[in-house]
Order: sequence, then structure tokens, then C-alpha cells
Amino acid sequence: MLGRFIKGPNEQKTTQPVPVVASLNGAASAPAAEAEQNDDFLTLKVELHRHLIDRFNLTALENASKDEILNEIRPIVREFVRGRNVPLNARELDQLTSDTADEMLGLGPIEPLLKDDSIADILINTHNHVFIERRGVLEETSIRFRDEAHLLRVVNKIVSNIGRRVDESAPMVDARLDDGSRVNIAVRPISVDGPLVSIRKFSKHPYSLERLIAFNSIRPPMVDMLRIAVQARKSILVSGGTGSGKTTLLNALSSYIPAKERLITIEDAAELQLQQPHVGRLETRPPNVEGKGEVRQRELVKNALRMRPDRIIVGEVRGEEAFDMLQAMNTGHEGSMTTIHANTPRDAISRLEQMVGMAGMPMTNESIRAQIASAIDIIVQTQRLSDGGRRVISISELTGMEGNVVQLQEIYQFIKRDVGADGSIIGEFRATGVRPRFAPEVATLGLHFGKDAFNPQVAL
Repeated sequence: MLGRFIKGPNEQKTTQPVPVVASLNGAASAPAAEAEQNDDFLTLKVELHRHLIDRFNLTALENASKDEILNEIRPIVREFVRGRNVPLNARELDQLTSDTADEMLGLGPIEPLLKDDSIADILINTHNHVFIERRGVLEETSIRFRDEAHLLRVVNKIVSNIGRRVDESAPMVDARLDDGSRVNIAVRPISVDGPLVSIRKFSKHPYSLERLIAFNSIRPPMVDMLRIAVQARKSILVSGGTGSGKTTLLNALSSYIPAKERLITIEDAAELQLQQPHVGRLETRPPNVEGKGEVRQRELVKNALRMRPDRIIVGEVRGEEAFDMLQAMNTGHEGSMTTIHANTPRDAISRLEQMVGMAGMPMTNESIRAQIASAIDIIVQTQRLSDGGRRVISISELTGMEGNVVQLQEIYQFIKRDVGADGSIIGEFRATGVRPRFAPEVATLGLHFGKDAFNPQVAL
């Protein structure tokens, strides 16, 4: 029945035109100064969305189907367009109605940002401020939520889709969207001024190492080495800081795993996008309201060992599960991969050592280091540079123990030369001149490196 979702007269308020621009296919918002240069239809769409948000009972909309919403908003859209004397044909009017319904069924004002593939991060600082990161640069948008309650409805829609909750008793949560995008949410009382939401978007088209070459994040000889290492079942640790591209690189590396192998992935929030046909995905679970039912990564790693995997891929190792992961790599699951937060390859080894110690096993530091040196073959170090670019700045091989120290030899490195006038980092990738120790082994498998792959005199 028409008007089923419409607010009463006392609930409605007049909406003024909003200086925000969004494209018909969901492009990102832009400041008001740019609005005059964009098509009037795009501005109309955003104004219409605000108009509908003010008129509709958003709580009632949560359980409505898209067809029901389309039937409700179609006459309102016609009236809105007619009142502004906008010349739209029937197809454009239907498209406008459908797009607006998608936004109302989705995540409200940020739905256009989610559809824009050029945006890497969406950062919501309370209902009044929405920032985005595009090509490594942060910028504020003109998008706003109507109030804190409106933002909380969107937050609850995100977490309820994966069976989690966020409230005063559990004010922090890690979640994910349907497309695998990672979401972190903090609400009152720990978030003083209102909800904080961070969305790390994932590309609908997973990055390959070839695409990373195009972005100058890595060079072809480095890619060849990593491809050979994956195919030869060398265990790889991807290390880097927050936002340095660790998970993107892990996804890209996994594309070289043979399709005949069985893979088990273990993550806090499932976001890996593996392309193999035989993949089992496991995800941790937080405790319920009574504080029970928690499933940690360590339990998932132990369980994965009973699932007959050829390789185990841990989205990020961050605790006592490091012990079980190293054990798996040392007992028939070579070629497994994971990521870790660390600023250098040596720091990554130290962090792994600390995490193994968290497992509470009676092991000396020397025995822990011996486990690490035996389990991990390669450490790939990523970094987000000051200009926003992400680079693989080092590829190192673990060569064993000398005394009680894990030995590392760097094979490739990124050397910073200068900073451009626009703040961009000028540098080059170089080989160190050291050949990996596993080169003779992979040669027996028919895998060979290029002639000048490790020549330090040749720029990559």
C-alpha cells in the first residue's frame, strides 16, 4: 500500500539541495566547487537520495524488498523530477529510481563510494565527516549521514549480515562486506564523539602480480622469483605495515598455486579472494553475549590440519597460532603463506618469535628461532611510501642458523634516490647480486631464472 514506509507529517523536514556529486553508476562524491562542472543528472540523484532519506521511515525499510521499495519511491521520484523541471525519458527515470533504491537498500550515503573502484578506503569519523583515500591521498567528501542514529543503522546492517554485533557491551568489531571489503567499527563509549567506521575496500577484480608491475610496485624479475618460489612450494611470509598492500600481494601470489592443490584459508574476517577451485575458507568467531563460543585462529589452524590441506594460508598471524602454523610448515604443508605486521624482515622474525612464545610451550629462544628458520623460506617486505605508493621494498631468503641467529640474505631491494617536486618518491629496484640458495633445487623441477635476474648492475 502506498505510503507504508513514509513518515508522518511531523517527522518530515524540508531538504535543501546538497552540494555533493555522485555519478549514475555510483561514482564518488566531489566538493561543491566541482559540482557545476558535472552533469545536472548526477547532482539530481544525490539530492533525490537525501529527499527520500528524510521522507522515509528507515527502520521500516530494513525488512522491505527491493520491489516494495521501488513501488513506494517511483511516484515520489516522478514528483521530485517534475518539480525541478528535469527532462528525463522513461528509461532514465527507471534507472534513477532503481539506483536510488539500491542505495536505500545498501549502505545509504556511502553506497556510491563503495561502487567506485578508484577508492581504496572509506573512513567515517562520526555522522558528519566522511573521508576517502584515492591513489594514496586522503580527501574529505561532502557526504553526510543524517544523524548518529542513521549511521548506527548502517553499522548494524553491516555486522548483522555476518552474525556479529556492536553495542555498549561490545563497542569494537571487525567485520566484512559481501564483496570481502574489510570493516572496523568502534562506537560509544570508546568512541567519544560517535561511531568511527573504517572500510578497506577490495577490488572486484583481484590484483595480479602483472597489475602490480603496471603500478610499479614490483618488477618482472622479482615476480619471476616469487612465481618460481610458490610453484616450488617455498613457504612465504609477507611483512609490512598497515595499508602497505600485504593482503593484496598475498592474493596475487596465491594465483600461482596449482589448481590441483587443496587450500584452506584462515582469517579473522574472510577477505582473501583465491581463484583456485578447491578452497576451504575458515573464519574466526568472537564470543557471544555470555562471553562464550569464541573461536580463535589457533583453533582454526589446528582444525585445518585435519582437513587434508596441501597448503594453509593464514590471512594474518598475530598471536599464539604462529606456533601451530610453523609446525604445519615443517610437517608436510610446505608452500603455506601468511602475512605479519612488521617494518623490516628482521622485525618480522622477532615478532614471529614473540608470537610463538605466546603459545606457552616450553621452548628456548634458540629452538623457536630454529623452527622459524626451518619453516619460512622467503620474507617479502612491503611498504607504503610517503607519496602513497605501495612498493615491495625487499625480498629476502632465510638461509638457516648461525649460532643462535636466524640468517637472512637480501635478494632484491628498492632504493630511494630522491623526492620529486610533487612529493613523489623517485627510486629504483635492484638485485643485490645474491642468488637464492634454492635455485639448484628448482632447476630440477624445470624452473629457471632469467639470465640477468640477479645482476646488480642492471636496473630492474
